[in-house]
Amino acid sequence: MSAVSEQEAPSPAGPRKGLSPRRKQRISRGVQYALLVVVVVVLAALADWGAIRQSFLNLDVAREGLPDLFTVALRNTVIYTLSGFVLGFVLGLVLALMRLSTVAPYRWLSTIYIEIFRGLPMLLIFLMIGSLRLAFPNFDIPGGVYGNAALGLGLVSAAYMAENFRAGIQAVPKGQLEAARSLGMPHMRAMVSIIIPQAIRIVLPPLTNQLVSLLKDSSLVLILGVTAAQVELAKFGNDQSSTFANPTPILVTGLTYLLITIPLGYVARRLEARQGAGR
Repeated sequence: MSAVSEQEAPSPAGPRKGLSPRRKQRISRGVQYALLVVVVVVLAALADWGAIRQSFLNLDVAREGLPDLFTVALRNTVIYTLSGFVLGFVLGLVLALMRLSTVAPYRWLSTIYIEIFRGLPMLLIFLMIGSLRLAFPNFDIPGGVYGNAALGLGLVSAAYMAENFRAGIQAVPKGQLEAARSLGMPHMRAMVSIIIPQAIRIVLPPLTNQLVSLLKDSSLVLILGVTAAQVELAKFGNDQSSTFANPTPILVTGLTYLLITIPLGYVARRLEARQGAGR
C-alpha cells in the first residue's frame, strides 16, 4: 500500500516556465524607451545645429519683434478671442434655451442654426462676413475688423456652446425646477436664478476648452484684411518671418500661444477633476 501511495502521490510542482505578464511588460517598456533614445540620438547627430540656431533660435531677429509682439499682436489676439467668446456665450445660452423650449418653432430654429454653424468651416464664415458689403452696401458692422472678428468667432462658438449649455441644463436635477415652481416662482426666473447658474458650473471645463479653441481660431482674422495695428499673433509672426527671411518669429509666436493655451488647458483639467471628485 505504501508503494502504491507513493506512486499515486502527485509530484511536487516544478519551476514555472516562461515570463510573468509583469516581467514581459517591463521588458517591452524598456525596449520602447531604448528605441526612443536611439531615435533621439540619431536625429541629434544628423541635425545641423548651427543652421537650427541661425534659422529658428536667432535672438537678434526675435528682438526685432519686441515689444509689438505683446503690445499689438497678443493684445489683438486676446481682444478677438474674448469678444468672440462673450458673443458666443450669450448667443449659445439663448440657443440652448430655445432648443429646450416647448415651443416647436424655437426648437426648429435653434436646431437649424446649430447644425449649420457646426457644419461649416470657420474660414468660410469669415469669407462670408467679408462679403456682407456686397449684399448690404450701406451696412457696416460696428467696430470694423474687431466687430467682424467678434461676429465670426461668436457665431461659430455659439453653436458649440449651445450644446454644452443644453447638456448642463439637462444635467441639473429636474426636482429643483419643480420645487421652485411649487413655491410660486415663474419658470424663467427659476431658470435664471437656480438652473442656469448650476448648468454653467457644470459646463465650465468644456467652456474653457472652447476658449482655447477660439484663441487658435482667431488666427483666421487675417482673412478680413487687417492693418499693422490690427494684426494677431499668427499674422504678426508670418509678417516678421517674411521681413527678415527667417522662421524665428514663427517659433516665438508659437511659444506665445503656448504661454496662454497650456495654463488654460491645465485649468480645464483641474475643473474636470474637481467635478469628477464631487460626483
